[in-house]
Amino acid sequence: MRAVRLLLLVVGAAATAYGGWLLLPQLGTTLPWLLGGPVLHDVLVAPLVGLVGLVLGRLVTDRIRRAWIAAGLLASATLLLIAVPLLWRPPSAPPNPGLPDRDYPLGLAVALAVVWAAIVIVLVFAKKGYPCQQEK
Repeated sequence: MRAVRLLLLVVGAAATAYGGWLLLPQLGTTLPWLLGGPVLHDVLVAPLVGLVGLVLGRLVTDRIRRAWIAAGLLASATLLLIAVPLLWRPPSAPPNPGLPDRDYPLGLAVALAVVWAAIVIVLVFAKKGYPCQQEK
């Protein structure tokens, strides 16, 4: 078992070194992306999520409703994260041949509307006391 672990360590280190070697010529253009994501997350996304969670916890006291609203926010954030590259594609750049030319802002708006319509429907049923939302 020790020999297998050592072999995996050597192979993994060699693959990492090879990847680093291939990255060196492109480091100038890649570095902003490698550093920008974590910095953007730590400076903007994480505090914003914490603030929204704090406000949501203060405004919505029912645990079940708060969970459904949090699920809607999570689904919305996921849709927005997926849509960012398509929404901010430079117009001068040629489109990706794998991505058909569509109205991405409209598609995002429809997807978000579907998510929040579903959340509102669930909350309305929960408010009326239907069995889909009963605490035990």
